[in-house]
Amino acid sequence: MRIGITCYPTYGGSGVVATELGTELAARGHDVHFISYAPPIRMNANDPHIYFHEVEVASYPLFDHPPYTLALATKMLEVFESQALDLLHVHYAIPHSVSAMLARSMAAPKRLPFITTLHGTDITLVGSNRSYLPITRFSIEQSDGVTAISQYLQKQTVKDFEIKRSIEVIPNFVNCDLYTRKENAGLRAKWAPDGEPILMHLSNFRPVKRMLDTVEIFALVRAKMPAKLVLIGDGPDRGAAEYLVRKKKLQKDVLFLGKQDQVYEKLSLADLFLMPSQLESFGLAALEAMACEVPVIATNVGGVPEVVEHGVDGYLVEPGDVARAAKYAIEILSRADRGREMGKMARLNAKKKFCSNDVIPAYEDYYRRVLAET
Repeated sequence: MRIGITCYPTYGGSGVVATELGTELAARGHDVHFISYAPPIRMNANDPHIYFHEVEVASYPLFDHPPYTLALATKMLEVFESQALDLLHVHYAIPHSVSAMLARSMAAPKRLPFITTLHGTDITLVGSNRSYLPITRFSIEQSDGVTAISQYLQKQTVKDFEIKRSIEVIPNFVNCDLYTRKENAGLRAKWAPDGEPILMHLSNFRPVKRMLDTVEIFALVRAKMPAKLVLIGDGPDRGAAEYLVRKKKLQKDVLFLGKQDQVYEKLSLADLFLMPSQLESFGLAALEAMACEVPVIATNVGGVPEVVEHGVDGYLVEPGDVARAAKYAIEILSRADRGREMGKMARLNAKKKFCSNDVIPAYEDYYRRVLAET
């Protein structure tokens, strides 16, 4: 198939999943055309089955904000016609599904089906805003196919938007061959020269990720035992997190790595992964850590309980309960056997439900069904 994929090319979960999906589809012989304002952060430009088409937005004094939605729709139509696409797959409803809907209308009478994948904040935060709710509902209803990344998000979308159509649940996934535990004694010694346990966090550092809670949890752990905290990513809350680290005099024990490629190599060195988010519709970072045999302490919100099993491969706490999270962290880190046992269970559960070898065929099957129906 020839598939057009549009996503935000940033460090957030929706862009990562869309890019990984394109990579997996290309590995299976499909031609994948990314359509966005910049190359997605994990896109492999050297893959002969992967192409990138840049959306250029003209600026005029008349516009306070460049009309990206319209420029994207035009580029979608252009790529559809020049590359004979079979379908468009847009990730994150706003504004991508609206642009796809416009492109489909402009392509008529030729057939240009599009599928919308809902990722979370496009529904729970942006789409539910009254300024966007009607157009979000309409674009979902008008999509030729709709998927959600978790049972939680599927139910939340139906409830909040009163959606009548079917929404297929196809979960996020991880390449279980790539995301596996790989020891790197040199790098581990650099981060933890005295053999201290390593706690890790990976996100886009937005307020919903509660970065400061990560630091607070670590501070409580560090008060009881030697440890190191490795933070991967970047975003608006980095400055506040750096300030809190200085305030608690933890500079020697906390490493800010910024944005990183090949995160599986870093995740493999963690003894514990922290994800204290206010809300997660799935929790992709937790899944990536679990595939690398890292137990997870996360919040009992959204779709996280579909990924992390409390007391088996990690622990779940309520948002803001840093004391309980620290208690669980100390329990895991104080006993090497406990951490390894939970880590092995994490890997086992990740392989059982979320390997790309199982999830990608579900997308391929859904594409075929949508094409047959349209």
